[in-house]
Amino acid sequence: MKARRLGFAVALLVFFLDQLAKAIVTGPLAINQLGDQLFLLPIFNFTYTQNNGISLNLLNATTEIGRWMLVGLTSAIAIGVAVWIGREKSRIDQAALGMVLGGALGNILDRVRYGYVVDFADLHFGDFRPFLVFNVGDAAISIAVVILLLRAFLTRKDRPKETIEHA
Repeated sequence: MKARRLGFAVALLVFFLDQLAKAIVTGPLAINQLGDQLFLLPIFNFTYTQNNGISLNLLNATTEIGRWMLVGLTSAIAIGVAVWIGREKSRIDQAALGMVLGGALGNILDRVRYGYVVDFADLHFGDFRPFLVFNVGDAAISIAVVILLLRAFLTRKDRPKETIEHA
């Protein structure tokens, strides 16, 4: 397990950064009501939103039962990712899985505390928004999924050499 600490350290770092960013945005910057905005760059704002669902606002949970079902579902996924980290040999994959776990834990904590996930990062190009408003945890999960997919498709596993028997 000692060799798998990287994934859990990354998870802790992502979780901490996610919660810190949310605390700064909703606290000192006072962007904490629906529609509040802070224009930072021509292509990036802080825009406060509350996400009642999961990715792309799917499985929208606007009731208490839905909220706790989502907490249960995302907690089960987080446990599965933690087990995967514990079994993963590749340090790159451990780090990517740590990003997924940290982001998931940050969003789970929000859902438990508030009933929704706090989102604030708003990347846009004029009126075109390639992403919904997101948070640090969401960004970490998205980047990690891309890393895992690229590694799965672009790296070749060592294959046992086939032996050909001559008749």
